[in-house]
Amino acid sequence: MSNIALIAILLVIMALAYHLGLTRSRAVAADHDVRMHSRPGYYGVLVALWCGVPALALFLLWSFLAPQLIDTLVTQQLPPELIASMSERELETLLRRVSALAEGRGVAGGGNDIELAAASHMARLQTFENASLVALMAVLAVAGLVYARRNISPQWRARNHVERVVTVVLAACSAVAIFTTIGIVLSMLGEALRFFSFINPIDFFFGTTWNPRFSSSGSGGQGEFGLLPLLWGTIMVSAIALLVAIPVGLMTAIYMAEYAPSWLRSIAKPAIEVLAGIPTIVYGFFALIVIGPFLSNVGDLVGINIRATSALTAGLVMGIMIIPFVSSLSDDIITQVPKSLRDGALGLGATKSETIRQVVLPAALPGIVGAFLLAASRAIGETMIVVLAAGNNPVLHGNPLEAVSTITVTIVNQLTGDMDFASPQSLVAFALGLTLFVITLCLNVIALVVVRKYRQQYE
Repeated sequence: MSNIALIAILLVIMALAYHLGLTRSRAVAADHDVRMHSRPGYYGVLVALWCGVPALALFLLWSFLAPQLIDTLVTQQLPPELIASMSERELETLLRRVSALAEGRGVAGGGNDIELAAASHMARLQTFENASLVALMAVLAVAGLVYARRNISPQWRARNHVERVVTVVLAACSAVAIFTTIGIVLSMLGEALRFFSFINPIDFFFGTTWNPRFSSSGSGGQGEFGLLPLLWGTIMVSAIALLVAIPVGLMTAIYMAEYAPSWLRSIAKPAIEVLAGIPTIVYGFFALIVIGPFLSNVGDLVGINIRATSALTAGLVMGIMIIPFVSSLSDDIITQVPKSLRDGALGLGATKSETIRQVVLPAALPGIVGAFLLAASRAIGETMIVVLAAGNNPVLHGNPLEAVSTITVTIVNQLTGDMDFASPQSLVAFALGLTLFVITLCLNVIALVVVRKYRQQYE
């Protein structure tokens, strides 16, 4: 039985348990003519939880341990001399081939006698494992159902138990995001430290030349890994994007919040926010096919050499992409400014434009600055647009009309293809990723601090 089918059956059983708990609680209340501690629905949910949670916990634990146990048992059946002659990686490859044969999938060469015998043994073990899992889950589900249904009484605090379970689930969901972030940081930090065992951190953070020469780990001629050309390219492209997005987005937000009629706002605001839902690869193609050649032709008309793939091309298109981030957040912040401030300024004789400039925008400034910083972090972390439209020229220069290379582009380049993850040429991607993570994290923290200050002021 597949895992999906097993989970579906368990959900059906839980639904049945909910119904049984619901009817049982109503019957207990009617038989004893007393007021139950909780509403009937809480008893039904609690019975369903007693029925499903232990079985689900067993399923998760079994799914984690059973494959390892089966691999161990299959390995013990292999000839000892074969295992002794194989490395750990070769043994893993053999077990993958055996697993494919056991599942009825073909492998290269069709499998030899040893692999076929091991696959037959693995298939028997998997059949026994599936049957055992189904039986144990059924026993736990029925036992939980019977126990919970029998314990339904007026004194049973079903609501408290259910709310406690909900609290634990919510806390676990919050912990997933936190531990995922911690895991990402630790994984990048470990590989970055391996990189810094090859390259001096000072040469990396303050170097002005990026020229990694692909060579084996520890050999001479590892190349130069200066971060500054990539960091400057990232800052240049992001600055151009913000020069496009901030004025356009802010003016759009002011018009939508203060001037636009309600019918136009209901149409224009969702239309603008659609830009945020367009995949970035589409923006990249748009920059490469339309904006880049257009800027190159305009440069030819005025006698300026503008490359089709340049910092200007990538920055313009990226600015268009992040306009919704600025406009939507700024619009929400401007509309939250208390109406009494506007009425007071208008009552003192200020015009509408003066009220916006001297009252509304200063009052909303902390939140607007937070929107700008969030847009900046989005621009710094963008990948596909700069991969297609910025070119790949990791040289430290200040000309936005020439190609540049950014941190994200370099990460893609260093991890493309069949790479040796023990060499500095590949490990540098983790150092770059950690640097980019720290930059965007700082921007996000500053934005959150500014927005929190704004919310405390007006909530």
